[in-house]
Amino acid sequence: RRLIGMSKRGISLLALGAQLASASRAFSARAVSSARVAPLRSARWGAKAAIGFGVAVGAAAASAEHAEGKIAFWERRQGEHSWLEEVLGEKALEWVKTQNAKTVAFLGDPTGTPLYERVLTILTSKDKIPYVRKIGDKYYNFWQDKESKRGVLRRTTLESYRTGAPEWEVVISVDALCEAEGESWVYKGSALLDEGSEVQPTRTLIYLSRGGADATVTREFDLEELRFILPSEGGFVLPEAKSSVSWQSRDVLLIGTDFGPGSLTESGYPRTVREWTRGTPLESAVLVYEGEATDVAARGYVSRHGDFRYEWRTRSPSFYTSKKELRSRGADGSAGAWLSLDGSVPEDATVQQFRDQFLIKLRSAWRGHAAGSLLAVRISDIAWGPGGRSLEQASEAALTPIFIPTATTALDDSTRTQSKLVLTVLDAVKIKVLSLSCLPDGSWACDKADSAEPLIGGRSISAVDDDESDEVWLTEWTHLQPHSFSLGSVAKGISALRGNQEQLRQLPPQFSAAGVKVEQCYATSKDGTQVPFFVLRSPEKKGPVPTLLYGYGGFEISLTPNYMSATGAAWLERGGCFVEANIRGGGEFGPMWHKSALKADRNKAYEDFEAVAEKLLEMGVTTSSQLACRGGSNGGLLVGNALVRRPDLWGAVVCAVPLLDMRRFNKLLAGSSWMAEYGDPDTADWGFMQQYSPYHNVDLGAKYPPLLVTTSTRDDRVHPYHARAFVKRLEEAGNCEGLLYYENIEGGHGGAADPKQQAFMMCLYIEFLCKTIGKDYAPFSEQKQATLAA
Repeated sequence: RRLIGMSKRGISLLALGAQLASASRAFSARAVSSARVAPLRSARWGAKAAIGFGVAVGAAAASAEHAEGKIAFWERRQGEHSWLEEVLGEKALEWVKTQNAKTVAFLGDPTGTPLYERVLTILTSKDKIPYVRKIGDKYYNFWQDKESKRGVLRRTTLESYRTGAPEWEVVISVDALCEAEGESWVYKGSALLDEGSEVQPTRTLIYLSRGGADATVTREFDLEELRFILPSEGGFVLPEAKSSVSWQSRDVLLIGTDFGPGSLTESGYPRTVREWTRGTPLESAVLVYEGEATDVAARGYVSRHGDFRYEWRTRSPSFYTSKKELRSRGADGSAGAWLSLDGSVPEDATVQQFRDQFLIKLRSAWRGHAAGSLLAVRISDIAWGPGGRSLEQASEAALTPIFIPTATTALDDSTRTQSKLVLTVLDAVKIKVLSLSCLPDGSWACDKADSAEPLIGGRSISAVDDDESDEVWLTEWTHLQPHSFSLGSVAKGISALRGNQEQLRQLPPQFSAAGVKVEQCYATSKDGTQVPFFVLRSPEKKGPVPTLLYGYGGFEISLTPNYMSATGAAWLERGGCFVEANIRGGGEFGPMWHKSALKADRNKAYEDFEAVAEKLLEMGVTTSSQLACRGGSNGGLLVGNALVRRPDLWGAVVCAVPLLDMRRFNKLLAGSSWMAEYGDPDTADWGFMQQYSPYHNVDLGAKYPPLLVTTSTRDDRVHPYHARAFVKRLEEAGNCEGLLYYENIEGGHGGAADPKQQAFMMCLYIEFLCKTIGKDYAPFSEQKQATLAA
C-alpha cells in the first residue's frame, strides 16, 4: 500500500483487510445450563481424549474463585503463564507445536484441499487488478501470484498498461531476493526521493521485513540501474528495527531507529530524530530532535505539494495526539526558521498539506467547529515562532470550513490533486464523494455534487500525479460486485467524472453471488443507541443458517463494505450468512462514535456487538448454536470478551492475533502506545479495565462454546503471549471442550506472510466453522461431498 499510495479501500485484498478485522466483548461470563450445552458439545466434539484437551482446575479452585470473585482470583495468579512471553523460548515453542499438531489433526491440513486450492486461486489470480502508482514517467505495481508468492515490484508505461496485457519490467523480485540471501523477506513498501516536480525520481528506500514483522531492514535502491546501492558505494542501509525514515535531501536522511538504550520509547518506537549524511557511519548521525520515553514515537519527515515544501518534526504523547513543528525548505536545500503549531492547532487534530495551506481534521470541537470537521488555513497564518506570527495571532487565524459533519455523516478519506480536494464521505455507512476547488488566490469553492446516490459499497479515489494534473484513479466495488479500476479527471468537478472515466480493468466475479442479497439493518444497544450492520445472505434459504458475525470497534477505524472475494467463495457460496457490525469504537459516524467507547466506556462496543447478535436471533437469520463471531487484533479483544461475557450467544468463536490480558498489554511490544484507547492498567484505570480483560474473566462455572485462537510467532505488534496465555488458561480450566489453537510461525500482525499462508489460515477457520456452527447444516456437507467427488 505504501508503494502504490492508495486509500485503505483501494486494495480489497480479503487476506489482510477487512477480513482480519474482528469482533469481541468484555466483562463477566454468564454460565449456561449444562443440560442444554453438554449434549451439543459431545455431539460436536466427541471425547476430550480425541483432541487432547487439558484437565480442569477442579472443584476446589472453582469454589475459591466464586468465594473471592473471579477477577481477584485470577489476579492472584497473575504471572503463572509468563513463560509464554518468551516468543522463541524452547518450552513455549514446544507448547505451540503441540497445540498446532492437535488443531491440524482435528481440523485436517487444508493444504491441497479443494477449498484451499479455490481460495489460493482467488488470492493469486492473474485476473486481479494490478493497481499502479505513477513515479516519473513509469507506472509501478506490486504483484503476487502462484509463481511469485512473496511478490514482484514491476513497472510499465501507461500506453502499455492501457492494452490490458502490459509489458512489465521487473524492478525487484522478492522471491529471488529471498533465495539469493537465504531470508524470508516480506515486502513492506518504499519511500521515494522527491526532488521536485521537474526532477525524474531515481532513488527510493525499500523496506523488507523478516517473516512479515513490523520491524524492517531499510535499503537504498537505484530506479535507473535497478539494483540496491551497497554501503561501500555510499548507499543507505538500516538494520532491522521499527524505524522511521524520510529523505531530507538526496544525501541526508531523517531517521529514527534503535541506537541502543534510551533511543526508543516505552512503546518500542523511535524516540529521537537524527540527520544521517551519506557516506558516514550510522552511529555518527546527528541528533536534532527527541521526544519523551513515555511518548508513542518521534518522527522527522518532509512533505511537498506543488512548489511548497516543509520539513516536520513531531512527537506523539499519545496515540491520538502529537506536537508539531515545521520549517520551509527550498528546492536548493535552504531552510527557514522552525515554527510551532503548539497551542494554535489542537494536539488531537490531524494535519495535511495542500500547497501553502493546512487541512485540519478535528477529533474534538474547536473554535466553534464540531469534531469531525475539516478546516483549511494558511500555514503562514497558523504557524508561530521567530520570524513568524505570535501564538496569540496564530490562535486567531482565519479558518475555512471544508467539511461539516452531520448526525449521520463522517469524513472517511481525502485526496488532493493539483487544484482539487476530493472527499470520501460516509452517510449512514454508505459512500458518497464530493470535490472542492482551491482557487489561485487560495480560496475554496464547492463543485457541483455527484448525482449518484450514496453507495453500499466502496469508491476509492487517488491522484495520478498531484503535481501535474487533476487526473485520478477511481476504484469502485460492493460486497457482491468486484472491483473496477478507471482513469478520469476531476478538473471539472466530481460530477463530470462519472460517465467520462476510462475503465482500465474489471475484476471478474470471484464467486457466485446468485441469490445473495445485502441488507442494512439496525440493532438497539443496551443504552438505546441504534447500531447499523450489514447482512449478506440468500433469502431463498429457508430457516436459520450458519452465520459469521464480524466486527472491530476500535481506533476510529470504519468497517465499510469490501468485495467478499474468498469469503464469498468459502462461505456465502456454500449457503452461509455473513454479517458486518458497525459498532461504537469505530469511525463510521466520526470521532464521537469512536470516543463513546473509549476506556471506561469500552463496554459500549461490546454491548453493541451483543445487540447485533441478539437482533440476528430475533430476525430468524440464525440460532445461537449456528452463530459464530470473528475478530482480530482489537477485534480479537472484542470476540474474547464476547466469549466470556455471553457464552450463551455463540456456537463458536474465532479469535485472531488478539489482545486478551489487559493487565500486561502495556508491558509487551507496542502495547504502551494503545493506552489512549484502553487505559493504563498500572493506575486507577484498572478498576474499569479489569472488566474487559478476557484473561481475568474466565468463569470456572461457565461452559464456553468452541473457540479457535490464531496468532503469529512473528507478530511484533501484539505479543503472541496474549493468545497463548488465554488458551492455556482455558485449557487448564477444562470448560471449553472445543478449544483449538494455531500459531503461524510467520506473518507478523497480519497473521500470514504470503498467499499460501493466507489461504491456509482462512481455510483452517472455515473448516472450524463448518465443524461447529455448520455441522448440522445440510448444504455444507452436500457441497463438500460434491466438491470431493468432482
